[in-house]
Amino acid sequence: MRVGMALSYTTGFTESVDELADYEAAGLDVVTVAELYTFDAVSQLGYLAGRTRRLTIASGVMQLYTRTPTLIATTAAGLDFVSGGRFELGLGASGPQVIEGFHGVPYDAPVERTREVIDICRMVWRREPVIHRGRHYQVPLPEGQGTGLGRPLKLINRPVRERIPISLAAIGPRNVELAAEAAEGWQPAFFLPEQADAVWGQSLAAGLARRDPALAPLDVAVQVLLAIGDDVAHLRRIACRELALYIGGMGAKNRNFYNRLAVRYGFGEAAATVQDLYLAGRKDEAAGAIPEELVEGTCLIGPAAWVAERVAAFAAAGVTTLHVTPIAREHADRLRLIEQVRGYAAK
Repeated sequence: MRVGMALSYTTGFTESVDELADYEAAGLDVVTVAELYTFDAVSQLGYLAGRTRRLTIASGVMQLYTRTPTLIATTAAGLDFVSGGRFELGLGASGPQVIEGFHGVPYDAPVERTREVIDICRMVWRREPVIHRGRHYQVPLPEGQGTGLGRPLKLINRPVRERIPISLAAIGPRNVELAAEAAEGWQPAFFLPEQADAVWGQSLAAGLARRDPALAPLDVAVQVLLAIGDDVAHLRRIACRELALYIGGMGAKNRNFYNRLAVRYGFGEAAATVQDLYLAGRKDEAAGAIPEELVEGTCLIGPAAWVAERVAAFAAAGVTTLHVTPIAREHADRLRLIEQVRGYAAK
């Protein structure tokens, strides 16, 4: 199992980068940079490429609506080039509040668009003339649109790799099925090992049945908060606040994908309560309404033996990359957490 870490998109980016050499030495495998309605991930990933030597760098995730498919492809190829073949393209559809509210782009057909973007990216990386006639993307523009001067072009540069790994952030049934069929990796949110098969097993099986044999086994990458010790239970409140934000406030009342996931996990009543409280501005109460079972199951906060057992549970449920957020004030303590979880993941 690989161990990764997501860098904060709010504060402390340069400080975290300064610490990466120690994390690399401690066995960290992957570092990711998110892109919400924050600073763009690409500039930061380029900086990371120059500051690291072994680490895989990944977008976690790049929003597919905000760039043309060919720009996504050339950006990924550029990051793979400056990192010496160490880039992984994390893609996601995000949600209508961000895509329509911040970018002013209609949020439509996320699954179909994702498939077309994957196809175009791989065409670009193979240095084929880009000719794509999809429902949502047509390259070059067809006759009768634009100036009529567009013609098929291929990437000038020769990419380091013609198959840059693509990982899809997906929690809906059709999105998960597409990830299992067409992508190198899958990034589910708030992964609960004991419920994963019941919630996603059918979609994964359907996608894997159509998976190209040329693809490597699906990399399942999950994000968890990490704190190890006999007196860290109070830190689960951080997880409660994060879960409340997503289940309660990350989307409209009838269009919140994370709330639907909590319902599918079996926490329907709690999910409704959390959402009502959060949307009413009672965020602390919403965090307090998060079920303890959901917090315990989706994070790694507890005594060392318990955390080791939970890492094993994630591995048994199919997780192959564990992205951790170490909760500690001092660099030495965060480094110790990375070393400990690296040891558990290696078993």
